[in-house]
Amino acid sequence: MNEITFAVLGTGGIGRRALEVSQHKDALTPVAACDRHGVAVDFDGLDVDELLAATEGNIDNEVATDGGTGATTAESGVKQHGERKGVVASSQARPSEDPIQEVIDHGDRIDAVLLALPNYEHDFIPRTADRFAEGDYSGVMIDVLKRSRVIDMLDDRSEAFEDAGITFICGAGATPGLLTGAAALAAQSFVEVTDIDIWWGVGLKSGYEDNRGTVREDIAHLPEYDIETARELSEDEIEAIIDDHDGVIEFEDMEHADDVLLERAGICDAEDVEVGGILDVRNDEKPTTTTVRVTGRTFDGETATNTFQLGDETSMEANVNGPALGYLKAGVRRNRAGEYGVFGPADLMPGF
Repeated sequence: MNEITFAVLGTGGIGRRALEVSQHKDALTPVAACDRHGVAVDFDGLDVDELLAATEGNIDNEVATDGGTGATTAESGVKQHGERKGVVASSQARPSEDPIQEVIDHGDRIDAVLLALPNYEHDFIPRTADRFAEGDYSGVMIDVLKRSRVIDMLDDRSEAFEDAGITFICGAGATPGLLTGAAALAAQSFVEVTDIDIWWGVGLKSGYEDNRGTVREDIAHLPEYDIETARELSEDEIEAIIDDHDGVIEFEDMEHADDVLLERAGICDAEDVEVGGILDVRNDEKPTTTTVRVTGRTFDGETATNTFQLGDETSMEANVNGPALGYLKAGVRRNRAGEYGVFGPADLMPGF
């Protein structure tokens, strides 16, 4: 495959790890990265090590949720307590009133864009994609979103993406993503799939400080919260929730997009998919083995369950960012072949 240039929107835990993992993927060159503080662009390739050092501890996936970056970005984002913060702490970067727009403006030299953004508003990622389509971007866009309801918002934009020449791959992390694809493969043994159970375990090897956005979004899946109330929680309130659970939070019947993505791929009905898991915020080891179980009926009338497991040694970062970049590469192949629109992880397998 020819060299692929890509940009990362958001330099919190997912965005930072995507840049890091990209150094181990053939033919990938990160050329742009941004957060709400500013933007770094270098078409010879970003100095990833220097950028990672500059954004260490950056809790700010927050390229702001107004679809831009917020009115006071340049004033409040460049310095905090006298120090440069976020992307602009890197010598490669500069402050910007609208970092996303700067990436869009360079879109003719960017093959793919990874949206490592928080899903604090359901339409934030779709609205961001709108900006790229309206800005005449033609390439690949990929996200690692979790919420089922966002898929319909993206599907509603499929025609606009096709017109723009955009290949959009939604839900391409671990779950949804890698595990959705595994379920689709495991389903091939059957003529009818009766149920799919996805059960994940995450130990935050990189620590809560580097994954605050992910933890907050997971808390929104607890019965007493939703995406709106979780967004309003203070850091102290998040810490209190973690303390109340002794650092280990269990989730059941989550609104994860695996269900609608498997349904749109024709594998099973969305209601036949259940997702849950355990998050340990204080320990490296996974509290449970991540497992996909697909139960169905074979052509000769037998009922069976196919099981897929991830190694306990694989981190959340490896299982989210590795597949995301693999799907990115697969998306570029589709895009270069003239295939545009919205795709899910069960519609195409990640490239290696």
